[in-house]
Amino acid sequence: MNMNNLRIFIKVAEKLNITEAAKELYISQPAVSKALKNLESSLNILLFARDKHRGLILTGAGKEILLLAREMMAIESKIQQIADRENKLLRGKVKVGSFPAASTKLLPEVIALFRSRYPLVRIELTEGTSNQIKEWVADRTVDIGIVASPFDDFENMSLVQDHMVAIIPRNHSLKDMDRIDIEQHQDELIFCKGGHETSLSLILQEHHIPLHENLTVQTAETLVQLVKKNLGIGIISKFTLSSVSHDFLVKDLYPAVTREIGVIAHSFAESAPAAKEFVRIMSELSRSSLINS
Repeated sequence: MNMNNLRIFIKVAEKLNITEAAKELYISQPAVSKALKNLESSLNILLFARDKHRGLILTGAGKEILLLAREMMAIESKIQQIADRENKLLRGKVKVGSFPAASTKLLPEVIALFRSRYPLVRIELTEGTSNQIKEWVADRTVDIGIVASPFDDFENMSLVQDHMVAIIPRNHSLKDMDRIDIEQHQDELIFCKGGHETSLSLILQEHHIPLHENLTVQTAETLVQLVKKNLGIGIISKFTLSSVSHDFLVKDLYPAVTREIGVIAHSFAESAPAAKEFVRIMSELSRSSLINS
């Protein structure tokens, strides 16, 4: 099977657009179309359905083959990396999925040290929510993911212990309180999505407290602006809060909501050498507290 055709198929499947795929691959559109046609002919199946309104759509078989094609690319990369390692030269690519706060707080030190040791290895960082990153690890879009617990069935390594906090303006009526009672102030809470949702739900269930999500935002920056306008009490992880500038009072919550931030993979032992080294450096810096100081 032509591996180059598989590479082109993967890119088109990700973009669902031949023009965009051709641009990213730096080849012509006819070359992309020909590669897809040759691949479909060799397999004697359709990988894409063509819809006049929605454009390209992966067929059921196309979706299955996409997963296998990614595995084949990963295996090919792993073979080359093992050969390079034996020749004392590590090269290739590490594909990392991370949520924005982790990218800001955890990765700069890791990437700096990794690059100093392995300058020939490329790093491809894709950002999303914890749930999106778990999906990317599952379908092998990325080699490893940095996510918030729970870690589901993935092999994982904890990097940071985290907990949820409340933020309020300094002139807020609750400024003298040591902690904010979630149940008592349910109608005033503004939640920032960031992978804590499962941990929060489990804690509230344990305390028989119903969760009312009156206002939920996607980013820490938006939360800060809403709290600044006195629109409510911000609920955010302390780790995520540390990645943005603010001048709020930070209060503990009752009941306390804790979580872990860690790295996940299908299998650390079976990862390609470059990905293994990236995880090893994360572990090394985590133990020395350099990546969460």
